[in-house]
Amino acid sequence: MSSRATRSPSQLLDYLPELYHTEPFIGQLLLAFEKILLGLQDDLEFPPLNKEIKFQPQGLETTIAEIATLFDPQETPKDFLSWLAGWTALSLRADLEEGVQRDFIASIVQRYRFRGTKENLIQLLKIFTVGEPTIKEPVVSAFQVGVSSAVGQNTYVGGGPAHFFEITIALSRDSPQEQAKQEAIARSIIELEKPAHTYYQLNIEFPSMQIGEHSTVGVDTLLGIAAKTKTDN
Repeated sequence: MSSRATRSPSQLLDYLPELYHTEPFIGQLLLAFEKILLGLQDDLEFPPLNKEIKFQPQGLETTIAEIATLFDPQETPKDFLSWLAGWTALSLRADLEEGVQRDFIASIVQRYRFRGTKENLIQLLKIFTVGEPTIKEPVVSAFQVGVSSAVGQNTYVGGGPAHFFEITIALSRDSPQEQAKQEAIARSIIELEKPAHTYYQLNIEFPSMQIGEHSTVGVDTLLGIAAKTKTDN
């Protein structure tokens, strides 16, 4: 007689009428349902063709009891992060570290309140890039009689353009490929977060050779890499 035939009948048999207790096959058949519904702990191996791998599925009852963890960014399984981000209309980059993804999802609802602000854009660039961002907004002085019309005090000729800001990001000493990726991340964040009526200029600063600071070829110096500037409308 096989070991499977001698296993104890399923506890689900207790929920059936006494009539079914006399048939051993029913008790054995219910073991499959008990494994699915209650997560029966047994010695069955999954997949059956690989004896080195043992998989014990979690019962549906336990899954339902722990369903609240799926909505917690810090507790949800890694595979559910993109699904959870979709609840806030957010698409996560696949190259982000798991911890960064979890922390960002946890704060995304609060961040929506500050979307389009200078402070929020700086914080997002700090989270998703390895550089240190700064944002400069030119002073715009509109000549208005009685408001800003005193020469030398509150008005001047040649003010900066309206609805324009300048972003400078100093990237770390990485390979050109990594720097290009960081620039692409920065541009995608800026395009997503900036007010629709604004335009900007992005300045990417790369490290240059400096004796005593970063001057070791092949270690902390990149030759032929210059700062890049581009204005986006």
